[in-house]
Amino acid sequence: MPTSSSGQSHPHQARGAAQSFGADPARYDRTRPRYPQELVDAIIAASPGRDFLDVGIGTGVSAGPFKAAGCRVLGVEIDPRMAEFCRRRGFEVEVAGFEQWDPAGRTFDAIIAGTTWHWIDPTIGTAKAARLLRPASRLTVFWNVARPPADLALAFSDVYRRVLPGTPFATPPSDPLSAYAPILTRTTEVIRQTSALTEPEQWQFDWERDYTADQWLEQVPTFGGHSNFPPAKLDQLLAGIRAAIDATGGSMTMRYACLAVSTGRRSDPG
Repeated sequence: MPTSSSGQSHPHQARGAAQSFGADPARYDRTRPRYPQELVDAIIAASPGRDFLDVGIGTGVSAGPFKAAGCRVLGVEIDPRMAEFCRRRGFEVEVAGFEQWDPAGRTFDAIIAGTTWHWIDPTIGTAKAARLLRPASRLTVFWNVARPPADLALAFSDVYRRVLPGTPFATPPSDPLSAYAPILTRTTEVIRQTSALTEPEQWQFDWERDYTADQWLEQVPTFGGHSNFPPAKLDQLLAGIRAAIDATGGSMTMRYACLAVSTGRRSDPG
């Protein structure tokens, strides 16, 4: 449930939603789920070195475990509010949209993008990433997909339908993974059309996290576009979600699927 555009064909065109996450960087950093260590280990193991570029670094949620593992991470971030917060965490961040960003001749051992690649123009972004990769380096883009218990998924969608009927959250797919199928398909197709890149691989890492009602409600305003909702509507939404969680005992176990697409730079791009 991280974006309001996960089911759209061209979410990179929804710049308003893309730049809504910086409304409260501290809340975003505090509440957003991290990524499984298995993903981090797989990316590091496939990298020929430790110079990383994080596209859409945000507050450093995706970059944190790579820095902790000894990687040197440069971030590119379109939102100056997120960039400033990330700098205070000790990261080097340059403010720009990735498509317009000037790498100044730099190349990297790995390029990552955590729950941000759908905001990048896939054709421009993939071609640019290919140029920035060193030989045998990899581009890996990944998303956390929240999969709430079936009864709560229905209850949450009922709340959205009642309070904010025009949002995608009001009509969830039978399986949240299917909402990401267009993004994964488009990402894979564009990589296959980029001669400098190898056949893309799709990875999935499943994990879980327990939430109290308070913990989940603190995260909800960080979902894509939610900071743009009228305050009264957001209050109604949070009250309805709290009631739904309270009705099941006041807590829940959220299953996550971390979905990744990974590709390498060919030694001979021809």
